[in-house]
Amino acid sequence: MPANTEILYGLHDKPKVSHCITAAIQHVMACFIGIITPTLIIGNALDLQAEIPYLISMALMVSGVSTFIQAKMIGPIGSGLIAVQGTSFTFIGALLAAGFMVKQRGGSNDDILAIMFGISFWGALVEIGLSQFIDKVKSIITPLTTGIVITTIGITLIKVGMTDLAGGYGYADFGSPANLLLGISVLFIVILFNASKYPMLRLSAIFIGMLSGSCMAWWFDLINYDSMVDLPLMSIPIPFKYGFDFQWDVFIPIALVYFLSAIETAGDLTANSLFCRQPISGPLYLKRIKGGILGDGVNSMLAAAFNNFPNTTFGQNNAVIQLTGVASRHVAFYIAGFLVLLGLFPAVGAMIQLMPKSVLGGATLVMFATIAVAGVKILTSEPIDRRNSLIIATSMGLGLGVMMVPDALAQLPPLAKNIFSSSVTVAGFCAILMSIAIPHPAKNNQEI
Repeated sequence: MPANTEILYGLHDKPKVSHCITAAIQHVMACFIGIITPTLIIGNALDLQAEIPYLISMALMVSGVSTFIQAKMIGPIGSGLIAVQGTSFTFIGALLAAGFMVKQRGGSNDDILAIMFGISFWGALVEIGLSQFIDKVKSIITPLTTGIVITTIGITLIKVGMTDLAGGYGYADFGSPANLLLGISVLFIVILFNASKYPMLRLSAIFIGMLSGSCMAWWFDLINYDSMVDLPLMSIPIPFKYGFDFQWDVFIPIALVYFLSAIETAGDLTANSLFCRQPISGPLYLKRIKGGILGDGVNSMLAAAFNNFPNTTFGQNNAVIQLTGVASRHVAFYIAGFLVLLGLFPAVGAMIQLMPKSVLGGATLVMFATIAVAGVKILTSEPIDRRNSLIIATSMGLGLGVMMVPDALAQLPPLAKNIFSSSVTVAGFCAILMSIAIPHPAKNNQEI
């Protein structure tokens, strides 16, 4: 496909309202499960079932407001891209450690949530502070390091997409022929419509795939309506509803994760810029990275204040830009509105939750793989000499290694295990450290 046809709407274009709505719905469907899943994991692990419906509503509302801030750019805050914000998976381990500590002392649900939101609020200052110096450390935010991080993110998400396609983690009928057939059917529908020469069909490919898959699931009686029971009619945001607490011993791991989250955000925003045909080097690029990381930090403080866990830029939504060809940041305003409405009316969001995981996996598998392809493009944007080859091989080897063999970390102390269990964290840290430690060969002595 010629380059000028890959983007239907550029970053500053204003698509028709119908096109904005169609693209926004696909972004919401791609990120919805990701936004609510960390809350479900943390809530179920700490026996906070009574609070989960409200926490999910707050997660969706905060994600909507945060997405608006990122796209709108309020002063220096925000990247000006379709940088969809959502609850971060990276913090789950550190937050659970804090929650279990309070729970073991006999703390109530309010006590548990107060400490988690408290350390999340103050920890965001680490990311905010780092954003102000990101241009001073631009030597580590290079195509090499960001390409490694983005490729690792994509490969890690491929595992998530394939798990969903087979039925979802922990699902009793995981890998059944029915789940595989449903997921693969959705996959082919998305590919078929995305390959269409008609812009509207291409723009709607993900939506059509998910809708078709949901209809097939309903026809074969694969939809469970139990999650629609006992939902409140409306959720109203109440700042610091569960209180506010702080402890240094559980704050330090959170602070470290915020540092790593900033690096991951730089990678996601680089991929976003690439898909939007924006520069991935130079002053404008660094300004976007700086504003985007600052936005992540501010949005995480906002999240903690309104009873939600730290937010970050979602990598999976970058692939929606690639597949739909809609890079207009105006779409982000529609995404923000839909997410706020979903949070305000829990029953609406629950309707999306009814979608079988195999349908979601069929639609997202290609999207996640597209992120890995974007990382490879960035890596190959400059010569891969012996030094770069060594850094790429070591970083991705270790990063993907901990994903494939998680038991390799079983004997580490809990804090170290929480930190290094993330493939993105390991790959990113390794790439940065090796980039600093291994000098560039002299220009007249480079080996390609």
